[in-house]
Amino acid sequence: MPLPKILAVLAFAALSPLPAVAAKPIPCVPADEASTVLNKDVCISAHVYDVVQLPDGTRFLDTCSPQTPDESCHFTIVSLWQDHSDVGELTRYRDADVRIRGIVRPVRGRAELELSHARQFTGGPPRFRPNPRLARGFSADQDRPPIPDPNLRPQGGARSFMNSRVQETRPAK
Repeated sequence: MPLPKILAVLAFAALSPLPAVAAKPIPCVPADEASTVLNKDVCISAHVYDVVQLPDGTRFLDTCSPQTPDESCHFTIVSLWQDHSDVGELTRYRDADVRIRGIVRPVRGRAELELSHARQFTGGPPRFRPNPRLARGFSADQDRPPIPDPNLRPQGGARSFMNSRVQETRPAK
């Protein structure tokens, strides 16, 4: 490759803007506007004022200031007890600004984001939960799938069409 072409390629690489090559981070929605993005997987930025734990182990990250009455607070972050080991200790987020990814759901007149895994704080997805209606009647000890799938049936054993064992005789010419 001639020297002028090499210099041109190097000059182009040096002058091209780096943000054009790198992916832009997804902007976070403020906690006040969380009710506008219901049933969507978004990033929420909020200030956590307090971490409240109920007797059953459910934990809430309170995103409303102490001066705000409970009726006026329209967004909360909840972590269920069964996710305790995946989420970890939440008291370190008290009095801190957080960015959390998840699906905002309407619950009892307010928007709620379920925290099911610690990776949600770094932009990762929530923990996958299978649909219990689809898994009904299924046990890992069974040999058969929970839903009869025609693609998993043995093909050709009971078919009469194109069965090589049943052959018609051709009439003689």
